[in-house]
Amino acid sequence: MAEPKKRHQAFEIKDCALAALATGQRAQNLKELRDRVRSVNPGSIYYHFWGGLLKPRFDDPEYNNDFASWVRHALHDKVLADRLGMIDPTEYPDMQDLRRELLDIIEERLDESEHLHWCGLDQQFYFITSQIVVFNTRKYIKKARELVTMIPAMTASSVFYHFIDARRRTFGNIDDFRSWLYGFDGQYVGLCERLSEVDPFFSTLTELRQQLADIFTLYFKENDR
Repeated sequence: MAEPKKRHQAFEIKDCALAALATGQRAQNLKELRDRVRSVNPGSIYYHFWGGLLKPRFDDPEYNNDFASWVRHALHDKVLADRLGMIDPTEYPDMQDLRRELLDIIEERLDESEHLHWCGLDQQFYFITSQIVVFNTRKYIKKARELVTMIPAMTASSVFYHFIDARRRTFGNIDDFRSWLYGFDGQYVGLCERLSEVDPFFSTLTELRQQLADIFTLYFKENDR
């Protein structure tokens, strides 16, 4: 886990892609889903919650994670789908904690249900994991104010890398922007507090980029007075 960046160290803008990898595991009913969730590697849990943000979207998805979507449309269990859809992975920086939350909700539903619903062979849940591929954009900023113009120019996948995926590798499980800003000897504590209030899970990456751009623009506009 990386410590917050030291003062005056340039912020390096990076981009990324998630390479999807088959695990060979699949589920056709809720008990099988539970059993696979217990044993699948943490990267698969991560992918099925966050990977959808990097997929092209042509409509507003009903649920923000693959587990909820599959339960709703393949098993036709709206009650469970709604419960799974309420899970916010930002509250579980440790994937094992997120796994346990998933299992608790699924187990509770199994205890409630008298019948085990099966999906068709063509609707099975296929567990996918992923490997993140990071690209060097060769773009750097040295002053926090430069984020005002840099954020709107960033790709959606770059926003994903710095604001979402960063939580797996930074000290304190925070985004790269706060990790860097904390290195300015408390100068941007107020800005960091505003960034900490942003929940990236229930927005598209385009919406998230606009939220961040608005925060940086407003903060520096207020502090120019």
